[in-house]
Amino acid sequence: MTTVIPANRHGVWFARRLVATSLAALGPGLRGSRIVQVDRSTPQGPSLRGEWVRGPQARREDAVILYVHGSGYTLCSARTHRGITTRLSRATGLPVFACDYRLAPTHRFPSAADDVRAAYEWLVAEGHDPARIVVAGDSAGGHLALDLTLQLLREGSPPPAALALFSPVLDLSMALAAARERVRRDPMISAARAARLIDLYLADEDPTTPRVTFTFDDVEGFPATLVQAGAREMLAADAYELATVINRGGGRCTLEVWPGQMHVFQALTRVVPEAEAALRQAADFVVSELAASELRRSLTLVEGA
Repeated sequence: MTTVIPANRHGVWFARRLVATSLAALGPGLRGSRIVQVDRSTPQGPSLRGEWVRGPQARREDAVILYVHGSGYTLCSARTHRGITTRLSRATGLPVFACDYRLAPTHRFPSAADDVRAAYEWLVAEGHDPARIVVAGDSAGGHLALDLTLQLLREGSPPPAALALFSPVLDLSMALAAARERVRRDPMISAARAARLIDLYLADEDPTTPRVTFTFDDVEGFPATLVQAGAREMLAADAYELATVINRGGGRCTLEVWPGQMHVFQALTRVVPEAEAALRQAADFVVSELAASELRRSLTLVEGA
């Protein structure tokens, strides 16, 4: 699908329509889901937009998932990713807030990252304890989820309880992806083409800035993280590297590389049988980590009594 995406301004409108149509056909949202739009955007500064998603039979209100969609900071939306968000909601029983951040090339770095931060802060202001928030995301949304978490930790603010990431981008230069591509070609898109798409967002930003190229050595308490990737995608290299740096820094990252699968295969539920299984495993991780977070809080209260 993404092999035909033109990575330039003139092709963005066409690409958005193509991807939206494809995802609606190959990975539609679940029937019976409840969707509530949220729009508190402003002409200037970070914008809060998105949608509350509750899958069929999702009745829990004790925690929330913040979902950050991917597709190169340029193409997708909360709507295009309902195939994932409705299933995560159904499988966990939790509401999902899918963030609609501002897109490139109209909005450049760090607009998307700032909007994700605004969504997280809004959830906290609405009464959601950070220890009861899980951040999930795919592709570029994975990079945005990591940026949010690292910002919070460096500021001394409470991070989310856990991260669940599908084919996350770690290296925005695509160097890791290009190295893997030389060994095994990605059937969806080339590293060079993906880099051109990302450049629509980064523009002339210094690639060494901490919010573009991440370091983990200076933070403690990184949340438990699940990373799922497909063995056939070039971003499997990013997945391996991310798991390595989190675990090396004292965190806990569970890595799942699914044989024979492509980039964000979890979104293609109508054509990829493994998509549902992967989402169920991600949901199990979310539920387990929230239970562990609740247990830790209870023990803290007992010790402080």
